[in-house]
Amino acid sequence: MRQDQKEEEFLGGRRSRFKEFTSLLAIVIEFIHGFRKLHFVNPCITVFGSARFGEDNVYYKSASAFSQLAAQKGFTIMTGGGPGIMEAANRGAKDVSGKSIGCSIALPEEQEPNPYLDFNIAMEHFYVRKVLLLKYSYAFAVFPGGFGTMDELFETLTLLQTKKISNFPVVLFGKEYWSKLLEQTKVMQDIGTISKTDLDLFLVTDSVIEGMAYINTKLETTYGAPLLIRTTKSKWWLGEKEITAKKQKTE
Repeated sequence: MRQDQKEEEFLGGRRSRFKEFTSLLAIVIEFIHGFRKLHFVNPCITVFGSARFGEDNVYYKSASAFSQLAAQKGFTIMTGGGPGIMEAANRGAKDVSGKSIGCSIALPEEQEPNPYLDFNIAMEHFYVRKVLLLKYSYAFAVFPGGFGTMDELFETLTLLQTKKISNFPVVLFGKEYWSKLLEQTKVMQDIGTISKTDLDLFLVTDSVIEGMAYINTKLETTYGAPLLIRTTKSKWWLGEKEITAKKQKTE
């Protein structure tokens, strides 16, 4: 049975206790694999956006430029590992010899991981993947995208709104693209479904310099400048390995 069929069955309602238990074990194992793989990654900034943009697209270029700035600040760039904006972000990090990782999802129509990754973790469950992308990130940079991008954006904003996470910078790049969504959030604010302060949970900009400065300011307020984040050394008897940046091949 294909993974998408397994997922459809799992989400299709009540099943036998044995099937529910085996699904639970598979999810736990996937979490453990992700935690183990990402434990020694430097502070990440996760970049979201459409997989459908080519390298001539303005947002592709913007994502690459932003990731260069972030990598030069010492951040690891994390994406979904695929093409489009994800490729642009990973590529930008490698252009300045930064660290670049992917956390991809197994889909019926397979997407090959882009070639600008130090490593890629392939997940089978969307919810496991989203937890990993959030858990190991200190900020999100969100470029124009589709349903998946919107899902990741609004789940993060919900966690910020309900204070499940705090002091977590979210930057939306592309004022024109996000303009209609901002109009809707103003409607939501006017009728009282969100509060006035909820629109302060993110920044919308066209400038990668402004976006990076916003992230730096928020994080320095929380962690200190430079970021005072505790690092952990690997334990050889557990077979753990720290992450090193791969050099890109030159043609």
